[in-house]
Formats: sequence, structure tokens, C-alpha cells
Amino acid sequence: MPTPTQPHHIVVVGAGFGGLAATRALARADVRITVVDQRNTQTFQPLLYQVATTTLAADDVAADVRGLLRRQRNVRVRMGRVSGIDLAGKTVHLDDGADLTFDSLVLAAGTVSNDFGISGVEAHGFALKSVDDATLLRNHVLRQIEEAAAAPGRASAGRLTFVVAGAGPTGVEMAGALSELLSHARADVPELADVPARIVLVEPTGTVLPPYAPATQAYTERALLERGVELRLDASVRAVDADSVTLDDGEVIASRTLVWAGGVRAHPLAAALGVPLTRGARVPVTDQLHLASHPDVFVIGDMAGPAGDGAALPQVAQVAIQMGAHTARVIRARLRGRTVPAFRYSDRGQMAIIGRGAGVAELARSMGGARIRGPLGWLAWLALHLVYLPGAQNRAQVLVRWLTGLVSPRGSARSILEPSRGVARADLPIDIAAIDAAHRRRHEGWHRAA
Repeated sequence: MPTPTQPHHIVVVGAGFGGLAATRALARADVRITVVDQRNTQTFQPLLYQVATTTLAADDVAADVRGLLRRQRNVRVRMGRVSGIDLAGKTVHLDDGADLTFDSLVLAAGTVSNDFGISGVEAHGFALKSVDDATLLRNHVLRQIEEAAAAPGRASAGRLTFVVAGAGPTGVEMAGALSELLSHARADVPELADVPARIVLVEPTGTVLPPYAPATQAYTERALLERGVELRLDASVRAVDADSVTLDDGEVIASRTLVWAGGVRAHPLAAALGVPLTRGARVPVTDQLHLASHPDVFVIGDMAGPAGDGAALPQVAQVAIQMGAHTARVIRARLRGRTVPAFRYSDRGQMAIIGRGAGVAELARSMGGARIRGPLGWLAWLALHLVYLPGAQNRAQVLVRWLTGLVSPRGSARSILEPSRGVARADLPIDIAAIDAAHRRRHEGWHRAA
């Protein structure tokens, strides 16, 4: 008896903005989809800095992928790490030994932090690309505050000096949030009253928010300075160690915390494709977003380089979402024997916030071209990010935290939570064996009395 033909199988690597956009756009197509990601959650990266600075909890910005796709019947989710891709054999290899064969492959694995080979950044700097990164940074920052409070006389050794490298939106938002966190910490911890604290924002291009209009940049600089942030423009980080950050002009800043928002590069999977890569290790694609040599292999989002003859697009969520939707249109059209026009990115603008009541938003010309600054820009930023945050429960949690923050600005996630490393009994400062023996004697006495 003949076996029914299996539907077209699409493997989507990466459950970020681009991967999920492509998956959802194929909900009604007669296809099978396997979504592969090394985590079982989608991370809303634009809000990671708020996790790192205690405004939000880790769960607020991470949504269960299976939950997000639970109503889509043609999808299966596979938690795993991709170890290799056989383009000729149309197979994705996972690190647990499993293989996934595909008819179409969508690579949407995003980016990783790029330290540009600067000495000490990888060992001592804090990236902000995942929930783990944000939680690690939050614990570190809170520990610096606690140690400074416990020994204020020795706190001048950089415990409360925070260097942020990169004055793009992430760096600006991080610097502003750190300023607010330190302000609240001083109010809560009297021991910090006389402890010097600094936030230093370093940017080599000469201005904050390089892609923005000069008036927006000037407003952002003023807002940062009003919040006590020191600006080192036309400067870059040359080296980092555990206790200091050295700039390229020779200035040495005593600091135990470098937040690295200075650059990213495409996920290492890009190199596994065996094609020449562009700047930032990005993969060049055609105007239909697939490899020129393999039309069934699509690369979207932050991994994708120039599409066709166009320029490289910004590595932001809107680009990934639009690329994911276009890839789904291409696949559906091919299954029907049709074609679709080339991909064209529709720019909708850009925005950032500097802190409570201070934000900037620049709409694209196609959307009116308005430039908004101040409280209205801040509210616009909050509203847009709430809309795009995945998961109804996450949106509700974040809204409650933000509304609570309007009444009580103190961060609500300030516990230092770290997994136990398993302390050896012999390392404990008490005699566990003696306590155990006494407990057994009492228990035996009670048993005899009974």
C-alpha cells in the first residue's frame, strides 16, 4: 500500500523575532515545521537591560515557545543546539546526535557579542544578549552595592563605578537605568551616602545614538548628563581587567563592571554555511532572502547581510519580523508554483529611552517623520515594547511592574539569586557531624520513651 507523501518540511533555527514571524505566517500552509532553539523560551532582548537593573524579573521577558505556538497544529518545537548543517544533504545536525532533514531551512539564530579582540572584554565584561547575561549582570551589580555598603572605606576601588561601552540604544538605556538604580540604592542604604559612584558611557563615534538626528542626540546627551552619566565620546575601550577599564587615550578608570554594548556579530552558524561572509560575519542573501547557491536555505534577521544589491539593514526586531513574513510568502508561493516580488524593508522609525520621563522616538518618513522627545517619547517607547512583548501573561506582568514603578520607582527584582554550587560539608563553619549525632540521640530517646 503506498505511503502518503509527507508535507514540505521546514526547519526553523532560532525562536526569536524572525523565526517566530516566519513560523506564524505559515500557520495555514500545508507544511510541517520544526522550530529548533537552544532554549525553550523566546527572549525579548530590548528589555534585558531592565532585568539587569532590577526593574523587571527574568521571567517577565522570556515566553515559553511551545505556549506561543500551542494553537499552531503544523509546528513541533525541538530544544537543542545546532552543531552543523549539511547543505548538500539537506540535514541539520544537533549536538545530541539527532539529525533533522529539511525541504526548506530558515536560519534566524541572531547575533552574539563581538569584543573585536579587545583584551579582557570576554573575561571581565558583561554582555547583554540573553536572560542569563542579564541575571548575571544584575547579581554582580547588586553585589557591588552590598560590598560597598559593608566596607564603605574600601569602596573607592571601583565597586560603584560602572563603565558602559557603546552609546547605541542599549548603551544609553543601560546607562540611564544604572543611574536610577544607584539613586534608589543610596536612598535605601544609608551606608552608601558618602561612597563615590560613577557611570561612564564610552562611544568612539563622537556622539550618542549615532543613527539618530543631531537634535535627538543633543537631547539625549543633556538627559544623560542631568542623570550624572559621564560621557567619553570619541573614545573606545583598549583593555579590561578585573579592577579597571583602560581607554584608548590612556585614561584608566577604576571599575569592576564593564557592560559591553559595543558590538555584535552574526551567530557562529553563519560560518558553518561555507559561504563568504560580509561585515559582522553576516551572510549575503538574494533579494528573496535565500543563499544564491541554495535557494531552499533562507537567512533572516540579524544573521542576514545585504539583500540583493541593497545595503545591510539594521539589526533590529522590525527587520527580522518583516524578513520572517517575507520568507513565509516565498515558501508558500513556491509550493503553488508562483513567485513573489523581492523583499523590501519598510522602515518605521527608531526609539530609545534614557530614564523615567525621558525618551526619544523618530518615525520614518512613511509614517509622518515626527520626532518625539521627553515624556511623550518615553510613553511611546513603553507602549510599543508592551505591544511587541510576546505572551499575554508577560505583557500583564510587565504592565503591572511598570505601573507599580510609577508609584514606587524602587526596582522590584533586587534579590541576588544564584544557584547553589554545592558547599562541601567540611567547608562549613559549623560541626555538621556533631549536630547530626545529637539529633540522632534525641530521636532515639524519643523513640524509647514512646
